[in-house]
Amino acid sequence: MVTGQHRTSPHETSDQHVIGQRGTDQARLSQDDHGPGDSPGGGDSPGDDAGVGAYRRAWERAASDPAEFWADAARAVTWTRPPRRVLDADRPPFYRWFPDAELNTCANALDRHVDAGRGSDLALIHDSPVTGTIRRYTFTELTDEVARAAGALAALGVRRGDRVIIYLPMIPAAVISMLACARLGAVHSVVFGGFAPAELAARIDDARAKVVVSASCGLEPNRIVAYKPMLDEAIALAAHPPEHTLIVARPQQPAPLVPGRDHDWDAALAAATPHPPVPVAATDPLYILYTSGTTGRPKGIVRDNGGHAVAMAWSMGNVYGIRAGDVMWAASDVGWAVGHSYTVYAPLLAGATTVLYEGKPVGTPDAGAFWRVVAEHGVNVLFTAPTAIRAIRREDPNGDLPGRYDLSGLRALFLAGERLDPATCDWASTTLGIPVIDNYWQTETGWPIASSPLGLEPLPVKAGSPSLPMPGYDVRVLDDTGRPVPAGVEGALCLRLPLPPGTLPTLWGDDERYAASYLRAFDGFYLTGDGGYLDDDGYLFVLGRTDDVINVAGHRLSTGSMEAVLAEHPAIAECAVVGVADPLKGQVPRGLVVVKAGVEIDPAVLAADLVARVRERIGPVAVFRRVDVVTALPKTRSGKILRRTMREIADGRSPAVPPTIEDPAVLDALRPVLRAH
Repeated sequence: MVTGQHRTSPHETSDQHVIGQRGTDQARLSQDDHGPGDSPGGGDSPGDDAGVGAYRRAWERAASDPAEFWADAARAVTWTRPPRRVLDADRPPFYRWFPDAELNTCANALDRHVDAGRGSDLALIHDSPVTGTIRRYTFTELTDEVARAAGALAALGVRRGDRVIIYLPMIPAAVISMLACARLGAVHSVVFGGFAPAELAARIDDARAKVVVSASCGLEPNRIVAYKPMLDEAIALAAHPPEHTLIVARPQQPAPLVPGRDHDWDAALAAATPHPPVPVAATDPLYILYTSGTTGRPKGIVRDNGGHAVAMAWSMGNVYGIRAGDVMWAASDVGWAVGHSYTVYAPLLAGATTVLYEGKPVGTPDAGAFWRVVAEHGVNVLFTAPTAIRAIRREDPNGDLPGRYDLSGLRALFLAGERLDPATCDWASTTLGIPVIDNYWQTETGWPIASSPLGLEPLPVKAGSPSLPMPGYDVRVLDDTGRPVPAGVEGALCLRLPLPPGTLPTLWGDDERYAASYLRAFDGFYLTGDGGYLDDDGYLFVLGRTDDVINVAGHRLSTGSMEAVLAEHPAIAECAVVGVADPLKGQVPRGLVVVKAGVEIDPAVLAADLVARVRERIGPVAVFRRVDVVTALPKTRSGKILRRTMREIADGRSPAVPPTIEDPAVLDALRPVLRAH
């Protein structure tokens, strides 16, 4: 590793690309302000010791001259007014990418592929095991449908800058309505179907939505979820109700329409005049995505048009290795960031085929559901959550089901959303025989902070790590005083400003809240809220939210480290560790584990074994004494385990059930276990 070499700060960009002057607090990195992978004496780039080439060159270019790097990346986008300036740094910490440019995101995702002669290529596959149907759209067909949907919205008064709430199940209308809003220059906000009326009303009010697009119902494997009554209740609760709704009528449960307010989707599109794309400023918002589990006024993450299109196009090819004509399946609801980025926008921007799946990893009909979809549609890259793979592994621990399908086209499995434990990674890698790639990012960033860039240069994988920071991200681990910590030492994971294109520029209608939530903890840095460390090679290890660090008799311990030990046990399918209040120690850890299907083991014997393993690996200081074997762990619909909620229940509090919970009955069943001491 090279030492003593100063690495240019991301703020030291070429003046021809940057507006405004940078203050002295943003000038140069000091010699002791190291980047990921730097030695304690300095250094130049992440991964010096990892034997990387194309990756390192890209990361260094993005770090030394981000404006030039992203100007090159912007050439993959079709602009109605190309950018002459790349980065506006005039009002730090509120940076803006491509401030003088103009484009239309929908035209980039659809029309330009048709214009290039690829109209007959497949754009969207809707696979719905809950209805037993599959529908395919070419780029021409999808463009025509989106243009009509845009015309229908325009007929209801939607114009550039207006907001539209989309409250739909995983049906084609969800993708079509998102793209139709983008076509008009309107701002969409997707709220996943089945969200509680009060939470939906809060989002309607915060966005001041002019129109809501919804459906009569959603379908789960064993039940019908009535959307329309919940929407009606939300509108009644809203202080600023929408002027109109568009309702997709599903035959499983029709719903009455309110005259004058509600409009049938099919009839509206049939009567609509197709609408052309409306050019918008690159800095105009494309969508608002409200973060899960919010209380009070919801926190709306804003995604702009220009930076988003550039980041999606770059990441699609370089991170995921997807090119025009490939098939990408991101098995995530469109109400979550993965669904926005890699189910809808990124594949279509790249000219690839995207799969929209209305089903579950298990239960529709079995744990082979994912492999059936991969085989039937020729999926090249699958992106899902570790939780989904753990659910599949629990039902098929020996990995028998993938062998029943032709998975020869599947090049890689990407996982994100929860920490990827080595046992799950090993099972998937051994079972599928392909690279299993962890990638770490957030709703706020919109695309991976760290990964192994399959399309740029696959990196050596380290168990438990999402690999190295992607170009554009300068990851630092800081202590409580804001100073960088040595390699291997845990701290707060932070991103040096400016963030790359595609990340949030602010929160909807609230710059102050954005700054207070993310930017004020450490000057010049974005606070991820996660804790972790960088190793000697610059590899990132994410140990969980910083509020999952517990204080046991004065010792700060990561519950993520304890979970890693539990997950290594061959009988464990899933696990969680939460810190609960203790009158003597302050906090003590509690473990909850789910056993793999078909495994017969005495819970007491298993608990004793797990306690011994944690004491051996973490030490007696962890005071890890209790493990409960449970049938399931409570999760959000995106697959995140509700650790904070479980901790509050164990502490004797009565937290509200998060509106994003997938199955409230799981949490109810755990309450007596958590409250037992």
